[in-house]
Amino acid sequence: MREQGDGRRSEAFGPRLDAADLGAALGGRATLVQFSSAFCAPCRATRRVLGEVAGMVPGVAHVEIDAEARLELVRALDVLKTPTVLVLDADGRVVRRAVGQPRRADVIAALGEAV
Repeated sequence: MREQGDGRRSEAFGPRLDAADLGAALGGRATLVQFSSAFCAPCRATRRVLGEVAGMVPGVAHVEIDAEARLELVRALDVLKTPTVLVLDADGRVVRRAVGQPRRADVIAALGEAV
């Protein structure tokens, strides 16, 4: 996450993530970040929904993160359950957060805040 010059995280508009944090490039307009775990059935359904939305909305990327492999990021973002989905704007700022399997219409509506 990006930090202010004094080492404090900027939380005024939500944390910011970059490609180094995610291990993947941000979308040009928005990024859907999904925290998943290996044996999570709702995570598989969430992957499908987010992938479909990212495929139909230009400039939107979907990044899936294995929560067990990225515990430092999970702790920093206070992810308590999988799936957890973060919607990032083009600058990597978290603008929406949801826990559980989202509906396609809800994901599209959340993207409206990011783009």
